[in-house]
Amino acid sequence: MLNFKFIKFLPSEYVIRYRNGKIVQEGVGLSFMYFVPNTSVVVVPIASSDIPFMFQETTSDYQTVTIQGEITYKICDYKKIAGILDYTFDLKSRKYVSEDNKKISQRLINITKVLAKKYIENMDIRTAIKYSDKLAKEISEDLQNSKEIENLGIEIMRLSILAINPTKEMSRALEAEAREKILNKADDAIYERRNASINQERTIKENELNTEVAMEGKKKQIKETQLEGKRLIMQKENKIKSEELDYEIKLEEKKKELIEISVENSKARADAKAYELSAMMKVLEDVNPTVLQALSNMGMSSDKLIAMAFQELADNASKIGQLNITPDLLQGLLKGCENRG
Repeated sequence: MLNFKFIKFLPSEYVIRYRNGKIVQEGVGLSFMYFVPNTSVVVVPIASSDIPFMFQETTSDYQTVTIQGEITYKICDYKKIAGILDYTFDLKSRKYVSEDNKKISQRLINITKVLAKKYIENMDIRTAIKYSDKLAKEISEDLQNSKEIENLGIEIMRLSILAINPTKEMSRALEAEAREKILNKADDAIYERRNASINQERTIKENELNTEVAMEGKKKQIKETQLEGKRLIMQKENKIKSEELDYEIKLEEKKKELIEISVENSKARADAKAYELSAMMKVLEDVNPTVLQALSNMGMSSDKLIAMAFQELADNASKIGQLNITPDLLQGLLKGCENRG
C-alpha cells in the first residue's frame, strides 16, 4: 500500500497519465490513485500566460532603442508541446523534473526579437520611437502566421509594445532638437502674430482713411447738393420777386391810369360845378341880399334859425342898448334841440 498514492490536479492543468510508457488517462484537472513504480505524468498548463520582454535593437541610423512589451499566450495543443518540451511532473515533489517548461517564454521572446529587428533596422530613430502601435500589430500578425509557433502548439492571444525608448543621450538630443523646433515655431508664431497685427493695423488705418475720404466725398456731395438746392431756391425766389415786381408795376400802371381818369373826372366835375355856380351867380347878381337871405332860410329848423338870430344880434351888438335872455328861454331852446336830436 505504500506504493499506491492519490493525487489531484488543478482545473488549469491538462494531465496525461502514463503507465509503463503508455497513455492510460488524460484530461483537465484529473484526480486518481496511481502505482508509483510504473506511473509517470505529464502536466501542461492550459491557462493563459503573460511574458514581459525588453530588448535592444539598432535603427537604420545606428541608434540603439529599447523595446519593451508583453506577450500573452496559451497552449492549445497539449500533446504536441509535450512531444517537443519536457513537461514531466514529479509526483513525489510535485515539481517539473526539468526546466523545459520555462523555455517556451524565451523562445517566444527570441521569435519576437527577430521579427522586431526586421522592422526596426529599416527605420530611423525618430520613426522608430513613434512606431510602437504599428510594430505591435505587424509582429502580432507575423506570430499568428509563424510555423514555429504553430509547431509548438501555442496560440498568441495578444502582443503589445509598451514603449520604444532611445538611450538617455539620444533622448536628450532629440528633446533639445524638438525644443529648438518648438522655440523656432514659437518665434515664428510670435512673428506671424506681430506681422498679422501690423497688417491688421494697416488695414484698419487704410479703412479709416478710406472712410474719411468717403465721408469727405459725401460731405462735398451734400454741400454741392445744398448749394444747388439753395441756388434753385434763390432762382425761384428771384423769379417770384420778379413776378411780384411785374405785378406791382402793372398794378401801379393801373393805379396811375385810374388816378389820371379820376383827376380828369374830378376836373370835369369841378368844371361843371364852376360853370353851374357861375351861371347861378349871373342869375343872382341883380337880386336883393335880403331876399337871398330869406330864400336861404326857407326850410331851416328852428334851432338853426335861433342860432342865426343870435349871430345877427352879435353882429349888431353895438347898436343894441340892452337885451335880456331868461334861463327859461335858453332851457326851452335846449330841450327843443335835444328832442330833435
